[in-house]
Formats: sequence, C-alpha cells, structure tokens
Amino acid sequence: AVQLVESGGGSVQAGESLKLSCKASGFTFTRACMAWFRQTPGNEREGIAVVDHNTDATWYAESVKGRFTISQHWGFTTLYLEMNNLQPGDTAQYYCAAYPFPRYGCDARTDLFPNWGQGTQVTVSS
Repeated sequence: AVQLVESGGGSVQAGESLKLSCKASGFTFTRACMAWFRQTPGNEREGIAVVDHNTDATWYAESVKGRFTISQHWGFTTLYLEMNNLQPGDTAQYYCAAYPFPRYGCDARTDLFPNWGQGTQVTVSS
C-alpha cells in the first residue's frame, strides 16, 4: 500500500528555516509526480511545489518561489521541502502528495493526486 509520512514541521520565528520530509513507500517513487500542498483552516488546500520525477520538471507557487525548494533522495525514497525566510503567512498544515505514473499531467491540481500524507504543522510567528 502507498504510504506517505511527513515530518519536520514545527514552530519558528519569521526569517528562520525548516526542512520538511516525506518518506514514501509502496509505489515507484522514481516515476511519480510528487507535490507539497498546504492548508489553513477554512481554506482550500493549495499546491505550492511540484516535481515530476519522469522529467525533473519543477513548479512553484508565486508565494513561495525563491524561498522554498523541492528535492528528493532517491535512495531513501524521500521527498523534501526546504523552506527559507519563513513568514507568518506560511503558517499552515503541510501535506505531501503522490501521483504514480502520471498519465494526466503533473501540476498543482489537488484532484490529480490519489495519495496523501497525514500532514505536518508549520507555525511561523513574527
């Protein structure tokens, strides 16, 4: 069965950094579309970083471009999100998502991804 387990969230001050991890198992990690989403109470889940492991193409939301980096460790089948210069507006629950063998593209559409982690909370105070 597909499993995605996030870790690395926490509480930080504005300007600090965090690195989220998503340990993946149960599917072919090297052929998946992978993404990070975030969600705040009362709002829709927002895609912020996407990587297509078939093409190495990446995409970032404007709100995080230049501050966040999506990457992976192939041997550990782990997806990362390095977040720098965090701001209070980045406070959210962060989710890892996987779409193995992406037949319908690889982008930030929430409904593309059949597999989700449980989420990890990031809180940034000013």
